[in-house]
Amino acid sequence: MLLHLLFLGLELSASATSNDQFVYSGFTGANLTLDSVAKVTPNGLLELINGTAWLKGHACHPNPILFRKTANGTVQSFSASYVFAIYCVRPDICGHRIAFFVAASNNFSETMQGQYMGLVNNQTNGKATNCFFAVELDTNQNNEFQDINNNHVGIDVNGLNSVNSSSAGYYDNSNSNFHNLTLASYQVMQVWVDYDGHSKQIDVTLAPLSMAKPIKPLISTTYDLSRVLTDMVYAGFSSSTSSFISQQYVLGWSFSTSGPAPAIDITKLPRQGPEPRSKVLEIILPIVSAAFVIVAGTIIILLVRRRLKYAELREDWEVEFGPHRFSYKDLFHATEGFKDHNLLGVGGFGRVYKGVLPVSRLEIAAKRISHDTKQGMKEFVTEVVSIGRLQHRNLVQLHGYCHRKGKASVLELQGVTVGPPWTNDYLMEKHRNPVGG
Repeated sequence: MLLHLLFLGLELSASATSNDQFVYSGFTGANLTLDSVAKVTPNGLLELINGTAWLKGHACHPNPILFRKTANGTVQSFSASYVFAIYCVRPDICGHRIAFFVAASNNFSETMQGQYMGLVNNQTNGKATNCFFAVELDTNQNNEFQDINNNHVGIDVNGLNSVNSSSAGYYDNSNSNFHNLTLASYQVMQVWVDYDGHSKQIDVTLAPLSMAKPIKPLISTTYDLSRVLTDMVYAGFSSSTSSFISQQYVLGWSFSTSGPAPAIDITKLPRQGPEPRSKVLEIILPIVSAAFVIVAGTIIILLVRRRLKYAELREDWEVEFGPHRFSYKDLFHATEGFKDHNLLGVGGFGRVYKGVLPVSRLEIAAKRISHDTKQGMKEFVTEVVSIGRLQHRNLVQLHGYCHRKGKASVLELQGVTVGPPWTNDYLMEKHRNPVGG
């Protein structure tokens, strides 16, 4: 029973029909040779690059493949197919490439990341001793390698200056019209690579996963790979990033040197990486963020204005001489904002208003003193210090005050209880100054 489950698990991800043919429909349990950040995720994805800057990653079939049937013979025909997905936050700013390669070695320790894609370095690009053939899916235009644009497919031999390249896309079977594809769109696509050992023709075909292989290849060129590849080679994938980060995945892969590559079972392919950002979210999130900033800013401004509206001023003389102090807010509401209909009269350097304290419901008269002159300020201090200490039945009692600095002038409030009507008429008549005025 245990052996049956083991074989069943291996069958789900990879099967090898012979030494020169294999297929991976997902990579769970696959015995790949991996380096750097390349890994197989728990759900069976081959993740070459994880979205980190300035890294490279490689994944190879573990066993070398015989490419020449006789010593010094020609490289035999081969065919490969693979399913991939590339994710970038912005498809127009993405880097760098993912490449399928056939190479004499699976040791890429001396290669560089960035534009060198983990296949060469700044000293070895283009050298015949590299001994590799590659098909690049390039999402970054690099003038060093004479790239045609930032969304192309290229055939590379021993270096990254492609021997032939084309903008990513496919030709329609019905009318041969060309349809563009965006490599970094996170759309799952499939690539077919075919080499004819007799005619030396290399064909590369690209299409969305939902389509069958188009009849007309995207790129077709002639190159004798017998002058490039050794008797035994390794097949695999290479990828790298620079400051433009991306996430690059291979979902399935098949290879054969004895005919067309085996079909990849797309029903067994794992789901690719993180979900791409919704276009709706890309539109809504900035709007919501801007609205939040505006609302938060408005609330802060209102709170500051409210604080300033009721802001008060405290001075050293108040510690020793000041009687009970009222908040400006309470006196403001008690007099209904010092409205004219509450005006009782005009005194020296100020006006007197009637009002009712909000909590105690105590009736008061509040004198609002102007600080436009030094005399007004002196008058205010004098009244608080002197009248606040006086107790006489013919004088209204000073219950407290408020000392405040407003936007344009300094305002102080003097609160007094309101006595019987005749007292108020005598003390607070509009045409006479109130006591203490």
